[in-house]
Amino acid sequence: MRACLSSIALAALASTQVVSAAPVAGSAKLIGRDDAAGIQYVPGSVDWDKVDWSQVNWSAVSWDAVNWQSVFSSEQPPIYTSEAPVSSAQSQPPSAAPAPTSAVPAPPSVVPAPVPPSVVPQPSKTAPVPAPTSVVPPPPTAAPTPAPSPKPQPSTSPSPSPSPKPSPEPVYTSESTPEPVTSSPAAPEPEKPASSGSLWGLTYSPYNTDGSCPDVGTVTSQLQKVAGVTGNIRLYSTDCSQLRNALQAISSSNLNLGIHAGLWISDGESRMQSDLDEFIAATKQYDSSLVKGVSVGNEDLSKGMSESTLIGYINQVRARLQSEGLGHIPVYATEQDAHFTKAIAAVCDVVQVNIYSIFDSIFTSVDSSVKSVIQRADNIRNNVAGGKPVRFGETGWSSAGSTGPSPLSLTSEIAYVQKFKCAAAAAGYDYFYFEAKDALWKQGQALSEQSFGIFGHDFVQKFDFGLLNLC
Repeated sequence: MRACLSSIALAALASTQVVSAAPVAGSAKLIGRDDAAGIQYVPGSVDWDKVDWSQVNWSAVSWDAVNWQSVFSSEQPPIYTSEAPVSSAQSQPPSAAPAPTSAVPAPPSVVPAPVPPSVVPQPSKTAPVPAPTSVVPPPPTAAPTPAPSPKPQPSTSPSPSPSPKPSPEPVYTSESTPEPVTSSPAAPEPEKPASSGSLWGLTYSPYNTDGSCPDVGTVTSQLQKVAGVTGNIRLYSTDCSQLRNALQAISSSNLNLGIHAGLWISDGESRMQSDLDEFIAATKQYDSSLVKGVSVGNEDLSKGMSESTLIGYINQVRARLQSEGLGHIPVYATEQDAHFTKAIAAVCDVVQVNIYSIFDSIFTSVDSSVKSVIQRADNIRNNVAGGKPVRFGETGWSSAGSTGPSPLSLTSEIAYVQKFKCAAAAAGYDYFYFEAKDALWKQGQALSEQSFGIFGHDFVQKFDFGLLNLC
């Protein structure tokens, strides 16, 4: 800009014949009239002390012809300072002249102000316009001057947002994501995963939609998907070879899944014995370390079984496992929290309780529903468990149907599983979320009972499981 402004001044100096019109290496091209002494270049060296500024003919400059966009261009010739020596290809300013700080020195302060033209054209709005400097004497207040626009930022590429502790280079970890600097407000920091996994456990009933038994290929395919969202599954029985198929699927596919098996005792002792025999055979056939525990029944006190009968079954199963060399496998009952007694807890290795708030007679919010189940588990832990670990055997939310005032929808199901997972982790509870897939095999039962799955009945996930990692 300074070189171009000085070009205008040199055009006005044409009649004084002070400057040469010959091109000088490193000079800038003049933007002005061709008939102003034929000046086409700004010399690289001018002895400004010898200029008689009183003789400057400012009217000789054709201000209408000035290309103001070029005048105020951000491109400037080299600035010569004590820290930036002039190259040999450029003329040095004479030693007698004051040391310049830019390509064109400022004229002496004693020079009278020239009379500029009456109208100064406005520069282009797209070009940044710096404030006038002392290179050219300022015009009188009567003449309009170009308004300066904001200076552009020095950096031309996005840079990460500053971290709370300044450092020469920002450090990005798995818990901090670089954010580019933009003209818009900074985006909120992403939420951090609560843990490396999604859910601690899932209940899994493998039955086909028509209630028939799936083959091992189907179970393998389904458990491969389940292993992407949890590291533990809970089974309820050994029928349909479900324990054997699950063990084979996990072994053959090298899945990171632990099995918490179940024995069905609601149909009497003969069924319990049949399940126990199959449990022992399947566990011995495969790696028994894959079996993390076995539940004797599910909510059988709630169904009317006596406490003494249930205690008898639990003791019988434990004794049989010990005799078969499987005494390392934990044995326990699973019961609703309202029916779990201290006597039952006393014979269990784990106190496993099923707790739901979806059936409550009052609903205020999903947050309140989650707090309710955690408080009820706390009650078992503090007043029933006798110091033994407490685990949720079931909890969940249906995505359809009706169970009372609680809103049953996919949105509510997602909200519940997200909030419950975080609350359970904070309170120190392991859990099995109910359940892996929608149970259309429960034909004739309420829609709400069939719609607890995080997968549909076809084992297509019902929502983005990435949402399960946020707390």
